[in-house]
Amino acid sequence: MGTELKRLRILSASLITLDVHRDGRGEFVEVWRDSWIAGALTPKQANMSRSKKGVLRGLHYHLRQSDFWFLVEGKALVGLYDFRRSSITKGESQIIELSAERPQGLYIPPGVLHGYYALEDCVLMYLVDQVYDGTDEHGVFWNDSALGLDWPVENPVLSQRDLSNPKLSEVPPEEIPQ
Repeated sequence: MGTELKRLRILSASLITLDVHRDGRGEFVEVWRDSWIAGALTPKQANMSRSKKGVLRGLHYHLRQSDFWFLVEGKALVGLYDFRRSSITKGESQIIELSAERPQGLYIPPGVLHGYYALEDCVLMYLVDQVYDGTDEHGVFWNDSALGLDWPVENPVLSQRDLSNPKLSEVPPEEIPQ
């Protein structure tokens, strides 16, 4: 198979099809290599999120932090929206499917809204290039029509935080990524 990098519609966002090595014992997948994305992500923290089928997490974004996602179990739809003022793909949105059966890594640069809907119970591992301190946590309401994300769900399970996220037009100017 071989590791393949695919650029997404959103500038600097990338989907990497990972090489799986299988034998009688099971399988091995190299999840991250810094040479895959030039100049991106020096991991400083690794996190894991377990979500039950029907949960939607997001949409979140960071002004300074980039993420690298890897779905360990299950299947999820990921929504992305380029919220960066200076990006040539500002306003572009995309939904992609991640599945643990087809290992892929997703690189999300700072300023790109991101969230996922669990099509099955799932486990998401992600690397970030900033240590969490809460000062770079921002969000936008998941189904704001201005985002152009066509989620295949009407009433997902959401956290209180995600329920209170503002619409895109209500984000304060100082919280809009450059």
